[in-house]
Amino acid sequence: MEIDFAGKAKEAFFEDNFELAVDFYSKAIDLNPNDPHLFADRAQANIKLKNFTEAIADAKQAIALDPKMAKAYLRKGTACMKCGEYHTAKEALEAGAVLAENDSRFTTLIKECDQHIAEETRDLTKSVTPATATPVNVSLSKPKFRHEFYQKPDEVVVTIFAKGIAAEDVSVVFGEQILSVTINVPGEDAYHFQPRLFAKIMPQKSRYQVLSTKVEIRLLKAEVTQWTSLEYSKEITVLQKPSVSLVGSQRPAYPSSKSKAIDWDKLEAEVKKEEKEEKLDGDAGLNKLFRDIFQNGDENMRRAMNKSFVESNGTVLSTDWKEVGSKKVEGSAPEGMEMKKWEY
Repeated sequence: MEIDFAGKAKEAFFEDNFELAVDFYSKAIDLNPNDPHLFADRAQANIKLKNFTEAIADAKQAIALDPKMAKAYLRKGTACMKCGEYHTAKEALEAGAVLAENDSRFTTLIKECDQHIAEETRDLTKSVTPATATPVNVSLSKPKFRHEFYQKPDEVVVTIFAKGIAAEDVSVVFGEQILSVTINVPGEDAYHFQPRLFAKIMPQKSRYQVLSTKVEIRLLKAEVTQWTSLEYSKEITVLQKPSVSLVGSQRPAYPSSKSKAIDWDKLEAEVKKEEKEEKLDGDAGLNKLFRDIFQNGDENMRRAMNKSFVESNGTVLSTDWKEVGSKKVEGSAPEGMEMKKWEY
């Protein structure tokens, strides 16, 4: 007997169980990927969950499948407004209003968009110096926070360097392949960072922490793969995975500059314990040395370490940017193993 996932999704939605509704709509879409109503309805459930980037993507897909579906434009407009994209929201709402002539929701939301757009225009006008006739570059005061990332076999850690930010001013939303970060800064425009991630993550197991000098975000990978960048690119079609022998018999190992591979996970507990002691010996000491080099190194040294680690599929670690910056770093498997690339 075939399960009516769409019906179960609607029941869950009406019971305010929006996470379950999204799950059922996803199953229904897997069975019928050309039904625009399923995408539009999942968009509404995502809006309820404040997954606005996912809601926009669903609404766009619904519109692509049925350009005359008014509720899809309503979902897109609503989600775009929540993201502060008022011009885009207004365009979607105006298109939907034509299709649903007597729906007052479109009119109300369009007016709200106009108000926000007018406020943005006034802010731009205030930034122009009135005492001179010389044209002036108009700009908003947007905080620019630097970010970087590093990864473990099963986790990607993103660091946004934002000093002195209160926890209540930070909002982080995790999607299946979307990260949405908003940092509110008093007296300035909010900072938004919304990358489409290189690969899928597990949103329910990902987390973040607001510290005194930074926001640390931990993304749990859906698969144990090597990300070659933080953000998705159409040009990247292959993900590197550990070889079968590694997956079946050992845990993934991080590289060292020696021929002997260091099993990071095995040594992690030992390293944490020994870091408090005056001197570390053996692999633990070498491991701590690499971590200290990365943390205290300059930008070129970090770039060299990241580039050599990524391009060698986790088997080479170099600190010399002059050596690795102009060429591809070839990997070498530990003794008894072989290098393989897996298609995604």
